[in-house]
Amino acid sequence: MNDKKTRIEIYDTTLRDGTQAEGVWLSLEDKLLIVEKLDALGVDYIEGGYPLSNPKDKAFFAEVRKRPLAHAKIAAFGMTRRKGVKADEDKGVKALLDSEAPAVTIVGKSWDLHVKDVLRVSPEENLDMISESLAVLTEAGREVIFDAEHFFDGYRADADYAVRTLAAAVAGGASRLVLCDTNGGSLPEFIRRVVEDVARRLPDVVIGIHCHNDSGVAVANTLAAVAAGASHVQGTINGIGERCGNADLTSVIPNLIIKCGYECLAEGSLRHLTEVSRYVCEIANLPLRENQPFVGLAAFAHKGGMHVHAVRRSTATYEHIAPDEVGNSRRILISELAGTASVAIKADKKFNIDRDKALQKKVILAVQEMENQGYQFEAAEASFDLLVRKTLGGEWYRRFWELDHYRCVILQTGRNPTSTEAIVKIRINDKPAHTVSEGDGPVNALDRAMRKALLPCFPSIDKLQLIDYKVRVVNPRAGTAAKVRVVIEFHDATCGYFGTVGVDENIIQASWRALTDAIEYKLLNEQEKQ
Repeated sequence: MNDKKTRIEIYDTTLRDGTQAEGVWLSLEDKLLIVEKLDALGVDYIEGGYPLSNPKDKAFFAEVRKRPLAHAKIAAFGMTRRKGVKADEDKGVKALLDSEAPAVTIVGKSWDLHVKDVLRVSPEENLDMISESLAVLTEAGREVIFDAEHFFDGYRADADYAVRTLAAAVAGGASRLVLCDTNGGSLPEFIRRVVEDVARRLPDVVIGIHCHNDSGVAVANTLAAVAAGASHVQGTINGIGERCGNADLTSVIPNLIIKCGYECLAEGSLRHLTEVSRYVCEIANLPLRENQPFVGLAAFAHKGGMHVHAVRRSTATYEHIAPDEVGNSRRILISELAGTASVAIKADKKFNIDRDKALQKKVILAVQEMENQGYQFEAAEASFDLLVRKTLGGEWYRRFWELDHYRCVILQTGRNPTSTEAIVKIRINDKPAHTVSEGDGPVNALDRAMRKALLPCFPSIDKLQLIDYKVRVVNPRAGTAAKVRVVIEFHDATCGYFGTVGVDENIIQASWRALTDAIEYKLLNEQEKQ
């Protein structure tokens, strides 16, 4: 534990390094929305992109200037001047100046292999490229951060030359020297030893760390660097980035604050970390990583009966921190492994069955029977909620509609695009509703037809948003006649994030059960809040 409450700077590169991840794309407006969230969180630097690389990044710096930030500095990313070109005439350096970003991050080569084989310049010219490029930016009044690319590989090959590149950056006016494990191949002990050596050789400059996750230890490497003297940390929200990603700030930050006692972010904003993590996933159209430390849906989830029983008596038995410290929440998972303690904790807050052992046992038996059919409720808490309601009966459950029938028609003619039409006939308060909708496939068409039928009586379901849809074969040996399990994740302003599940040999019927569970869950919860 650090007793001095040293402040560690947080430099977020989600908008630049993070977008180099496979499958990640952000629009200009997406980037601006994420900036607002990161600024509210209290991040010190937000790297917006490389203004020379594409029109969107150039436009970003013009647009972000119109949005005053409370805390963060915007940083533009670029490279040292090209060989044989004066720094003040280099188009990359000019683009950084034209961005008008208050901070500029320049990446330079610190590994002699790259100097000789990639840049194809002499070691001395590489040093000149670094110092001259930084000097032009410093003289223009910009705060300059030097990213020493491949520093740890360069240190292995020639430690003295690698450190000379840092000295050249200091000569050019760098305010921070960031040591980059660009290939992600280093381990924590080596990181610690190198950072200690650099801090000893260059004692009067801020040392930073930038780790990639190719060895699966980017967070550990980052923490090791801080323990060795680094006070500037770079990474991305959710660890997204090229190849295996970057150091995940949603793990780095709570470890620094809660475990190590450092100061980071704005005061009290750590409780918004989970919100920011999920917001970035939603904006980037990425699925939530359920087992992500600190912020994942499963980070504080308990399934085994023995674990649940212990947590019920003392949360410290199986939780390393309180979930609300990072804005997350405890989840008690229901499965065939659960005991009555699981049911009591899971259902008691809403249904008050803590002392009714017989009813708890009845619910457990129902869960076990459903799981024997292929159901799983870990990611389908809304379906479990409905199962308990139906078991309790009475005031806890009501039907909002009665299904007469539904039908799906898929038409494929020649080379024309496939068209899908769904017909739904239900009764609401003994009045028939018969609707037809087209959609992108049978599930989408059914969803649209069902909503069209219900909206006149229940307009709030228009706010129910499908986030993710997953299908898993339950008994694959049955081939095309196998049962499938459909799990659908939803988001709603009233109910938050929740999941539902349906199982059947027919994938459309399994999907129908999951879809209608979500609608029932939303309407029942809204009814109780009225």
